[in-house]
Amino acid sequence: MWPGRTSVNVRVRTGLARRTAGSGTGPCDDEMRSCVFIVKALILVALRHLHFKNIVHCDLKPENVLLASAEPFPQVKLCDFGFARIIGEKSFRRSVVGTPAYLAPEVLRSKGYNRSLDMWSVGVIVYVSLSGTFPFNEDEDINDQIQNAAFMYPPTPWKDISAEATDLINNLLQVKMRKRYSVDKCLSHPWLQDYQTWLDLREFETRRGERYITHESDDTRWEEFGDEHCLLYPKHFIMAPNLDDMEEDP
Repeated sequence: MWPGRTSVNVRVRTGLARRTAGSGTGPCDDEMRSCVFIVKALILVALRHLHFKNIVHCDLKPENVLLASAEPFPQVKLCDFGFARIIGEKSFRRSVVGTPAYLAPEVLRSKGYNRSLDMWSVGVIVYVSLSGTFPFNEDEDINDQIQNAAFMYPPTPWKDISAEATDLINNLLQVKMRKRYSVDKCLSHPWLQDYQTWLDLREFETRRGERYITHESDDTRWEEFGDEHCLLYPKHFIMAPNLDDMEEDP
């Protein structure tokens, strides 16, 4: 797409769209764990890399989030960069791009947009992944709904979904770009900062033989959290002390 800058290789078997085409009753506990994992470990981490390179995807949706396997915690690849743009944080584009149900308000208003465009789409993806329905009704004036962030949380299934999840969605589906959460704010949000998610992420990294999502500076904190709450902390996650860093006894 951009010779000499970026190449995108896609080799996948199945997509997130197949997991989000639900009945609108919400996910079970295992599906919720998988959803949290996919959002954090893969979509947000992939976006962090793209945004660092000043690339905005501009068409994020479940169909463009591909899973490398059918297992609960798979590797994820983003695809379809046909609308993607190279852009700086203060460099705004105005062309209309993307899929209607996932478009951000600033695109519909033909205003300039930046990295925060992708974050609105992440908010829609989280909503759809947790509920199996869209936040905006396509049978009505969807453009007006999007431009005013006019969406609700019907009791079914949202009464069974955590307040932390809806808080993250609320902070992503913000009409004003400057109020919309960035990738880093999402990654530090309480919904994505829990013990089970940490274990799932570490297991994923261990399986891949590469640590690129979690950071070793947090190991002690989560190990102590597990001990404090009598929770199992897998022994193969415990880092052995680095003998080179240990001072010799006098």
